[in-house]
Amino acid sequence: MSDENPLHLFDLTGKVALVTGATRGLGRAIAAGLARAGAHVVVAGRSKETAEKVAAELAADGTRTSALELDVTRPEQARRALVRTAGQHGSLDILVNNAGVIERHPAEAYPADAWHKVIDTNVNGTFFLTQEAGSLMLTQGHGRIVNIASVLAYSGGRNVVAYAASKGALVQVTRALAAEWAGRGVHVNAIAAGYFATDLTQDLRDDTTRSQALLSRVPAGRFGRPEELIGAVIFFASPAADYVHGALLEVDGGWTAA
Repeated sequence: MSDENPLHLFDLTGKVALVTGATRGLGRAIAAGLARAGAHVVVAGRSKETAEKVAAELAADGTRTSALELDVTRPEQARRALVRTAGQHGSLDILVNNAGVIERHPAEAYPADAWHKVIDTNVNGTFFLTQEAGSLMLTQGHGRIVNIASVLAYSGGRNVVAYAASKGALVQVTRALAAEWAGRGVHVNAIAAGYFATDLTQDLRDDTTRSQALLSRVPAGRFGRPEELIGAVIFFASPAADYVHGALLEVDGGWTAA
């Protein structure tokens, strides 16, 4: 047995990581965590100014960050952004697909434009960005892709039919890509995130009745904190997960276990 400190398995020093939707909520926490683990983190967001602001704030802790304007629903922009990022930094080692939207409407009255907005962002945008990133990584011979899915990939939820459908699709995209790319050096895995205290759940948390009903089903009895997702992302992005492909890890306070 090696006497080497196993913590080195989680060291991301020298790696380049791009995190989508990184200007707030889970994305910002993930970006900060990857940076503290040693990676150069590219903070990607639809607003260039906001991405630059967040990157500067994270860099104030002494970490290495940069900003990137990126709208995942615009494939050509995404392709150029990825090529530029890889060119500037010499590689693209890690992609965290965190960008996502949710629209709440009763299923029988779900607007077509709301459906398309959710699917275009959470499924189409994520896939085409991953396709571009995967092509770069396959050429390099290595890479880590982490998709942020949801426990709603398992349970339907109310008034979120498009979101539930999109996260279920993302899980299957993860598995299909892992089956194709595992033998070529590219790892694709996903996290089924539970209910976290972010702006996406603000309305839910503000509704005392709905919030209490939800938390009664969560064994941990509370909403997750964004920083509690960091460990799972670092695991998938690091050498600790060298033999992990197509996995779905629940980080949900026990929701799926109950």
